[in-house]
Amino acid sequence: MRILLDTHIALWANFESSKLPESAKELLIQRANIVYYSMASIWEVAIKHAVNRDNMPVPEERFVEVCNQTGFLELPIVDEHIFALKSLSRQDNAPHHNDPFDRLLIAQAKVEGMHLLTHDKLLEGYGEPCVLLC
Repeated sequence: MRILLDTHIALWANFESSKLPESAKELLIQRANIVYYSMASIWEVAIKHAVNRDNMPVPEERFVEVCNQTGFLELPIVDEHIFALKSLSRQDNAPHHNDPFDRLLIAQAKVEGMHLLTHDKLLEGYGEPCVLLC
């Protein structure tokens, strides 16, 4: 399985393993799975680190370095990922969600035939089969 990590899962996997759910750990250690992190996550880490280092103590350079050392592959952002954003919609009864990084990650996973591994239950509201909750 090809897995795209939500930003918080990538951070937990590399820096705060006590927060990483066991179900996610199991997926990450399976040799048959290929694990990716997104350029969108690098961008998210950079913005959050610049705005509030207490909430995001890891700079984007360190994030990338550790993801690469871990063996995660970087997924660039391409036109098709941006174009796929318009195909995403929230279910009528879903709680409000307005995180542009999450939307881009879902679009990337959808276009690339990957599973987006997340702990964010709000992403279920998109009704996309590529969203994999742990």
